[in-house]
Amino acid sequence: MLALLAAKDSSSGGVDLDIAGWHWPVLLGVLAVLLLIDILVIHREAHVVHTREAAIESAVWISVGLLFSLFILWEFGGAATGEYLGGYLIEKSLSVDNVFVWAIIFSHFKVPPQFQHRVLFWGIFGALAMRLGFIFAGVAVINNFKITLILFGVFLVYTGVQLLATHHEGFDPSQSRAIKLFRRVVPSTENLDGQKMFTIENGKRLATPLLAVLVLVEVTDVIFAIDSVPAVLAVTREQYIAFASNAFAILGLRALYFLLADMRDRFKYLQTGLGVILVFVGVKMAASYWYHLPITVSLGFIALILVVSVVASIKSDSSADGAVEHH
Repeated sequence: MLALLAAKDSSSGGVDLDIAGWHWPVLLGVLAVLLLIDILVIHREAHVVHTREAAIESAVWISVGLLFSLFILWEFGGAATGEYLGGYLIEKSLSVDNVFVWAIIFSHFKVPPQFQHRVLFWGIFGALAMRLGFIFAGVAVINNFKITLILFGVFLVYTGVQLLATHHEGFDPSQSRAIKLFRRVVPSTENLDGQKMFTIENGKRLATPLLAVLVLVEVTDVIFAIDSVPAVLAVTREQYIAFASNAFAILGLRALYFLLADMRDRFKYLQTGLGVILVFVGVKMAASYWYHLPITVSLGFIALILVVSVVASIKSDSSADGAVEHH
């Protein structure tokens, strides 16, 4: 399998794909169908998403992402598949931190659980559009100014070190500049009206708190994209692969949120692992100015760090529970 993934991996910085005219329409069409099924069939009615439902949906979304890797393998070969899986794994792992920030936002604004999925749906929709633009811009900059490989790499290393040293406990959504600007510019009400983003009060059209929360969710995604897009471009500089891996990883974030939102304390070493991953991909990206590390090495290292972080967190949590019971 490793030989298959490395078969066409060039030392110049990844694979060059022959993208046909139908490849992008197929990808965007698949994403559109999945989004429509999610909003019009699975989550048509507002309801609380419990752990069992979230676990099933997470498994389905992950399966869909992996199934698309078979399409990549069929169309573009093993090296492209390795890059897709590497980008998918990076985006999925870094997005976990975003999930915990969403939990803080929803908790702060007291968004009822049954309305949270609708906010996240439109948040994900906006995130997909922004990622597409970020990826095309990032690839264009790298292709025209190779020195940016080093600059992006150094930025990722810095971000990884910051992640190792800090946490999000001090994050206060109400103090966000985006929220302050939103409330100053957009006529709003403090009252919810089901899942609606706008409502009518005293004959006036006003934004509900859900729209303010959606704006903040989009802002946080832009902030996280500043880290995750360069990280994915450290693995692949092929726009089709980069966007596909990002898109399928992002689609499953809503289910992942409902599965992990209340479990942050149980994954105490995950943020450390994410910091290590960012430092690694930063060094890899900077070094790719001179040398391209095989995708199999990158994929193996990222997977190893994630497994070690999760296992260490679970063991630490079990030990803490055991100590409490002993006392």
